[in-house]
Amino acid sequence: MASILVVDDEIGIRDLLSEILSDEGHTVEVAENAQQARELRQQHPPDLVLLDIWMPDTDGVTLLKEWAGAGQLTMPVIMMSGHGTIDNAVEATRIGAMAFLEKPIALQKLLRAVEQGLSKPAPAPTRATPLPAATATAAPALPTAQTPVPEQSFALDRPLREARDDFERAYFEFHLAREGGSMTRVADKTGLERTHLYRKLKQLGVDWGRGGRKTAASPADDESE
Repeated sequence: MASILVVDDEIGIRDLLSEILSDEGHTVEVAENAQQARELRQQHPPDLVLLDIWMPDTDGVTLLKEWAGAGQLTMPVIMMSGHGTIDNAVEATRIGAMAFLEKPIALQKLLRAVEQGLSKPAPAPTRATPLPAATATAAPALPTAQTPVPEQSFALDRPLREARDDFERAYFEFHLAREGGSMTRVADKTGLERTHLYRKLKQLGVDWGRGGRKTAASPADDESE
């Protein structure tokens, strides 16, 4: 199986994730801060990293940026946070993180994210392009040359529910564009049942279709795939 590095300053989280992933047959290394993560990555390059955002010495986004800038982002990285912001998730995705898991992490979401991360070929060790100052207001860059997702800006000085709706809307539009409007693939990527996905898109006012943006659609449109 795979070698996985878990980086989190909470011992309870480290122990829990280590136990779950070990039961799945993976070899697990744990680090409680960024410095330990650097050392373990150097000694035993992992196949995948689960990286907490908030840590006492260096935060996870800064460590991710450091690895990307040094050409060391050669493995999939899944970010984790119990109180991360929309800005954190967007910036981590732009730097190179493949997923963002919110704590407490549901077992099914964890295993799905790990499986998807390990199924992808290792990224080439390239140095990251410096991010513009206004990184926090941009939508995640698409990984392939497909229909671009319109830029999103998130005003944080408002109720949490409104801010969360805006983030979820951008999140689903991103996946719809990346998957060419395929509801089957979007449901698989986001871990939602298709019925739930349709309800969620309708609730958020997100239009869907082959381009990810269509004015009128119904569940039947996707059944022909």
